[in-house]
Parts: sequence; structure tokens; C-alpha cells
Amino acid sequence: MQGTVASFDATTRTGHVLTDDGVRLDYPAAALAEHVRHLRVGQRVFVEVEPDTRDVTRVGIWR
Repeated sequence: MQGTVASFDATTRTGHVLTDDGVRLDYPAAALAEHVRHLRVGQRVFVEVEPDTRDVTRVGIWR
């Protein structure tokens, strides 16, 4: 799915995205894809989640 970065803490590398459906998903630093060094608020990203728990497993700029 896709979403928009709503917050990003450069120190902890955590934050949250808003999906296109308006759902807030918090992501841990471990979920950032290898190619992601920094995110900016308003940036579009691809988000992968666990189907059962909706925990974010990956946030990336491309697939």
C-alpha cells in the first residue's frame, strides 16, 4: 500500500505514515528499507504491513 509520511524523527528513525485510507501506522526504525536514510513530512512511500496485526514491516521509497 502507499501512504504519506506524517512524522519522522531523524534521531530514532521512527515515525508514522497516513495511508490513503487515512489510517495512521507507526513504524519502527527496523522497518525502514535499506535505501532510506531520511524521510520528509509529506513524502509518498510504500508501506508493507503484517496482515493480521497491521504492524509495519517495511517503509520504502520504491518497491
